Amino acid sequence: MVLGIIAFATAFFFAANIGASGTAAAMGAAYGGGALRSRTAAVWLVAAFAVAGAMLGGGEVVTTISKGIIPESMISIEASVVILLSAAITLFSANRIGIPLSTSEVAVGSIVGVGIAFRNVYWGNVAFMVAVWIVLPFAAFAIAYALGRASRPVERLLARLLPGAAPKLLSACLIAMGCYEAFSAGMNNVANAIGPIVGAGLIGTGAGIALGSLFMAAGAIAMGGRVLETNGKKITKLTLMQGSVVSFTSGTLVIIASMFGLPVPLTQATTMAIMGVGTESIGTSLFRQPIVKRIFRVWLYSPLIAMIVSLLLMETVLHGSFWLAFAIVASLAFTLALLLRKTKLPAETAECYARQAEKPLP
Repeated sequence: MVLGIIAFATAFFFAANIGASGTAAAMGAAYGGGALRSRTAAVWLVAAFAVAGAMLGGGEVVTTISKGIIPESMISIEASVVILLSAAITLFSANRIGIPLSTSEVAVGSIVGVGIAFRNVYWGNVAFMVAVWIVLPFAAFAIAYALGRASRPVERLLARLLPGAAPKLLSACLIAMGCYEAFSAGMNNVANAIGPIVGAGLIGTGAGIALGSLFMAAGAIAMGGRVLETNGKKITKLTLMQGSVVSFTSGTLVIIASMFGLPVPLTQATTMAIMGVGTESIGTSLFRQPIVKRIFRVWLYSPLIAMIVSLLLMETVLHGSFWLAFAIVASLAFTLALLLRKTKLPAETAECYARQAEKPLP
């Protein structure tokens, strides 16, 4: 009974952190592009459309998370608590420092950690997911780069033909694309929180999606502002048309993956799409920005950290080892030190990036 309550509490806490992290992915472009100047409006919109996406299309990914990585029989109440706690700790740490993190990667990493403890993982399925994770962000970069280049003459043409109405038209399009991406976020990401408790038999898929999506929406509203700032304004400034390209690219890729039941890194697809249109505008110097280096570092560490923490927690549950518990605390301290370490940038270089980002369209 107590473990069941802990499992639900951890799942809903994780769902709230997913909402916070997904806010940047869904509305970062609209906010950074200036279509939505209010952070409050941005997070409320993403919350509403994320719930819609989860309710209408979240079932396939729930099936994968609950029984496609390790045997469903292995996901006991204790295992579900370990999975969710490991993933939630990793995601919460990233949210606190404002780094957009893939909830799918930390969730899958945590499940794999439990599977390793029981010596039973569907490695073929995991390898396929990892391959998709590697390809998807670079596909988003390439598509956004191409669409960004193709959209520049369209944006100039609209500005000449409809000088007064063009900004409003482009703003409305960008907000619509942000809502579209929020829908894709709900469709793919709610499974990461409620999949383990569905696998443990604590709740049905439909009820789990309904409750998980509500907590995800609450997290977006309460905690999404800081991550929104990172994706929307600290990577590169976007025009309204560029923002629409970003949201359309990542949202479409994630919806396609969700239809096949694949948990994928929405935040990484969106961030790489932003980098794609940014590179098209200001060149490869974008990749030398400290915030970009920091994001890549966290992306590399996060699934491995989640897997290690999950494995150690599961071994502690199975064997009651004090030294394993001590190792968990030490690894968490090391993790936070890595995530919080910043890369400094010379002041003159930072000013150069700022001037490049503010150049008008030719």
